[in-house]
Amino acid sequence: MAEKSKGSASYGARDITVLEGLEPVRVRPGMYIGSTGPAGLHHLIWEIVDNAVDEAMAGYCTRIDVTLLADGSCRVVDDGRGIPVDEHPQYPGKSAAEVVYTVLHAGGKFGGEGYKVSGGLHGVGASVVNALSTHLVVEVDRGEQRHHLEFADGGKPQGPMKIIGSSPRGRTGTTVTFSPDPRIFEDTDFRAQTVLERLQIMAFLNRGLEIQFEDQRPGRELKETFKYNGGVVDYVRHLNNSKESLFRKVGFLEQSEETQEVEVAFQWNTGYYESIHSFANGISTIEGGMHEEGFRKALTNVLNRYARKRNLLKEKEDNLLGEDIREGLTAIVSVRLSEPQFEGQTKGKLGNVSIRSLVERATNEKLAEWLEENPREGGQIVAKAIQASRARLAARQARDLTRRKSALDGAGLPGKLVDCSSRDPRECELFIVEGNSAGGSAKDARNPKYQAILPIRGKILNVEKARSDKILKNTEIQALVSAIGAGVEADFDVSKIRYDKIILLADADVDGSHIRTLLLTFFFRQMTDLVTNGHVYVAQPPLYSTLVGKEKTYLRDDSAKDAFLKDHPQHKNDFQRLKGLGEMDFDELRDTTMESTKRALLQITVEQAALADEVCSILMGDDVPQRRHFIQTNAKDVRFLDI
Repeated sequence: MAEKSKGSASYGARDITVLEGLEPVRVRPGMYIGSTGPAGLHHLIWEIVDNAVDEAMAGYCTRIDVTLLADGSCRVVDDGRGIPVDEHPQYPGKSAAEVVYTVLHAGGKFGGEGYKVSGGLHGVGASVVNALSTHLVVEVDRGEQRHHLEFADGGKPQGPMKIIGSSPRGRTGTTVTFSPDPRIFEDTDFRAQTVLERLQIMAFLNRGLEIQFEDQRPGRELKETFKYNGGVVDYVRHLNNSKESLFRKVGFLEQSEETQEVEVAFQWNTGYYESIHSFANGISTIEGGMHEEGFRKALTNVLNRYARKRNLLKEKEDNLLGEDIREGLTAIVSVRLSEPQFEGQTKGKLGNVSIRSLVERATNEKLAEWLEENPREGGQIVAKAIQASRARLAARQARDLTRRKSALDGAGLPGKLVDCSSRDPRECELFIVEGNSAGGSAKDARNPKYQAILPIRGKILNVEKARSDKILKNTEIQALVSAIGAGVEADFDVSKIRYDKIILLADADVDGSHIRTLLLTFFFRQMTDLVTNGHVYVAQPPLYSTLVGKEKTYLRDDSAKDAFLKDHPQHKNDFQRLKGLGEMDFDELRDTTMESTKRALLQITVEQAALADEVCSILMGDDVPQRRHFIQTNAKDVRFLDI
C-alpha cells in the first residue's frame, strides 16, 4: 500500500484550489485546532503528518520522519511528490506552495486530481500550522531541485520561494519545520509519548508505511520506528496483547469500489468489554458513524444466521443481541473514500451513507465465509455470546434489585455511609475511604455540613475481569451505587448524583494505589458520565511528615522527600512515615486531605480513568515484562497511581 507509484495523475499548481483567506486563525485558533492546550498543540503535528500520510494513501510516499528538535520545534519529512512549486494561476508571482501555507482552504484536496482520498483537516491544515507558529520553513524536493520557503511571526512570508540546490540523489518529497507560538499556546512542550501513540496508529492503518520518530531534546533522547506489513491485523494483535485471546487467529476482510474501500480486522478475547475502533481516511472517528454502524449491524446478522445454521441456537431461543456478540470483541474498521462527510471540524463521526452499504455488504459476505472456513473459532464466538446473553438477563435482575434498594426509592442509604447535612448536590462531597478505621478518622476530620464518608472494605471487585451480573451483586459496589444515587451502567443518570465531588481517599502506598485503580476502573466502566463530567477526584494524602522549627511539614511521597532534602540540605529532623489514614489523627487528616483550602485534589480526566482501566487489565495479569514496559512508557501519566 505504501509502495511508490509514479502514475500519470496530474498534481501541479492548477490542482491547488483557493477558497478563502487566512486571517481568522490567530484570532480564534480553537475553531481550527480544538483548543490551545496540549491537544491543540499536538494537532499541529497531526496536520503536517496527515498531509504526508495523504501522499502515502495516494501511493507516492513510503516513509515519514517526525523529529522533535533540540530547540523545541518539530520537523516532518516525507518522500512523496513534494508540494507543487510552480506559479499558482490565481496568484501571479506566488508559488503554489506559498499559497498552500498562507491561504485558508488552499490545497490539493479541493478539486483537481491531487488526491482521491485524504485525511487533512478539511484541507486547512498547512496554513493553520503556519498561522500558529513563530517560524516555519518548507523545503521541497521536486524536479531534481531543492526549493526553500520561509515564514515568520504567524505566517508572514520571508521572501519568495527560491532554489537552494539540487535534490540529493533525485529525491522527491516535502520537509516542514515549525515552532509553535507561545503567545497562542498554554505550553509549547511536545509530549513524546502522545506523538508516538498517534504515529503508531498511522503506521497500523497504512500497511507497509515506515514512520520514524526521534526526540532530540536534551535529556529526552529517543528513537522509534513503526512499520507494519500486516496493517490493521497487526493493530488488533497489538490491542489484544495484554488480554487473553479467545483464539489465536485474527480475522480480516476487505472490499473496494471505485471511490471507496474498507478493511476490517477482528479477534475476540476472554474479557467482557467490546473495543471497536473506526477510522476514515486515517482519521479516528471516535463517535463512530455510518461505517461502524454498517459493521455492527452486519456482524449481528451474520453471527445469528451462523448460530441458527449450526444449531448452536435452538429454534425457540431468542436471537443474540449485538451487545452479546460484541462482548470481548476487538475490531478495527478502516475505510477510505473520496469525499468523506464528517460531522464537526474535528471529524468525530462519519456521515456517508454509501460507506455503510459497502461495509455492511462486505461484512455480510466475507465474515460468513470466514466463519465457514473457521468453524472452531465460530463456535467459540457463539458460545461466548450465549454466555453473555445469559449474564445480561441476570444483570438486568441485579439492576432491578439495586434500583429497588436505592435511596431514590426511599429505601435508605447504605448503613456504612456517614452522610452530610446539606441536600444541595452542588456543594456536597463523598469521600470513599478504605476500611472502618480510616472511615472513623475521616468522620472526625470532615465538615459534616457538606462532606460525607463511605468506608469500603479492602479492594473492590476488579470489574475488568467480571461480568455485569457479578459486578452488581458485589456488596461494596452495591454500597457505592446506592450512595451516589444515580443508578449504574445503562441506567446511570449523572443529573441525579447526590454529590458533586466523588473523592477517592486511600493510603499513600502501593495498596492504596491498587484500590484507587480498581475504583477508577469501576467508575470508568460502570458510571462513565461521572468521569466525563468531571465529578471524580483523587485525594493525595502525604506519606511523610517532618518538623521545620515548630511547624509540621507534610511530604506526599519519596520524590517530594528527596526534593525537600535538596532544598533543605541542613535539615536534621527525622521523617515520620505516616503508615495509613487510620493512624493519622483527625487534625493531620483535615490539614492535609480534607480541609478545602489545604487539600491536594486531582480531578480525574477521561484519559486518566481509561489509563487506570488499562492498568487494571495489564497489572492484574501475570505478564511481568508487559507490566514493566507499561510502567516505563507511561510513568509520567500514572504517577498519581503510584504504580
